[in-house]
Amino acid sequence: MIKNTVFLTTVLGMMFLSGCVTTTSPVATTKSYIVDSKTYQATGKSERIKTIVLHYTVSDNDRSIKTLTTGKVSAHYLVLDNDDNKIYNLVPENERAWHAGDGGFAGRTILNDTSIGIEIVNAGIAPEYQNALKDGKLAYHPYEHYVAFDELQIKKVAELVQDITARYDISPKNIIGHSDMAPSRKIDPGAKFPWQQLYKQYGIGAWYDDADKFAFMDIEAFAAATIPEIKQQFRDYGYQINNSDEWDKASRDVIYAFQLHFRPLNPTGEVDLETYAILKALNKKYADTNDFY
Repeated sequence: MIKNTVFLTTVLGMMFLSGCVTTTSPVATTKSYIVDSKTYQATGKSERIKTIVLHYTVSDNDRSIKTLTTGKVSAHYLVLDNDDNKIYNLVPENERAWHAGDGGFAGRTILNDTSIGIEIVNAGIAPEYQNALKDGKLAYHPYEHYVAFDELQIKKVAELVQDITARYDISPKNIIGHSDMAPSRKIDPGAKFPWQQLYKQYGIGAWYDDADKFAFMDIEAFAAATIPEIKQQFRDYGYQINNSDEWDKASRDVIYAFQLHFRPLNPTGEVDLETYAILKALNKKYADTNDFY
């Protein structure tokens, strides 16, 4: 009886094992084609990276690192306020960082797909002014409410932007702040980010020529310009602004963002003669810049 049991067990085991063995022929691994990237090349193409978006973190080093590495927001680069020579690459440039969010600039509305995001550790609005808008006396933060950047930070950011701009052939107009692309949501990198210094000292970004600005300081021309005409000037430069025939809150947010970038000492959210002249001067200087491809 024992011998028969052993024999039966052995036979059943062999049957089970044979059922586990595949009889399918191996899949061929040799491809039937090769990719030829040399014989023909298209001319209708451009770099996928079109924009650099600069931010401040509104927090210190430790919290900035934690937020940008463990949360649902990220950036390609992080510049701390340490006295060292390091810039931290948090997301590879060929991957999509989550830094821009809703908004748009120069005809693009999904900037995360085509931009490099740079976060700079900075508190943004000084603690004593953070509630200044809540009493209704101020519509927007003035220049003095913002926290200045460390000079070493600016040097690092400028050299990094120089490098990225050269590698991707980025238009000067497309080196922007978070506020430029999302004016009703964001105000960073704020009034104390030195856009003019980056332009004059490092040759990066856009800035107007003083001669053009003064030429457009024509009070009669400004008085004759209609709201739709001025709004079109903002669109021509790249800003998203609505079609209403009034300076509503959303429109004033765009004006404030523009002033943070190009007239930071007096950002009011109101179009005055100087703001109008700067806008006209920028459009004259960068009229041939094509940012839409």
